[in-house]
Amino acid sequence: MSKSIYFIVAGVALGALGGFAYWHFIGCDTGSCPITSIWYHATAYGALMGGLLGSIISPQKKKEEGPETGEN
Repeated sequence: MSKSIYFIVAGVALGALGGFAYWHFIGCDTGSCPITSIWYHATAYGALMGGLLGSIISPQKKKEEGPETGEN
């Protein structure tokens, strides 16, 4: 597996933990907040955002350069 997958998986795990913590400590008690009123919505949203952030900060594989195609 490439290193970029580890960044994405770590981002998903940390995001899910953060989303659950947000619901638990701050959350929305009235039920009018569509994301933070239910624990699994907040956890899934956090996991999604963490995965996206992990994919952004993951190291990208360099593209191998081929032979020159220009005319001499």
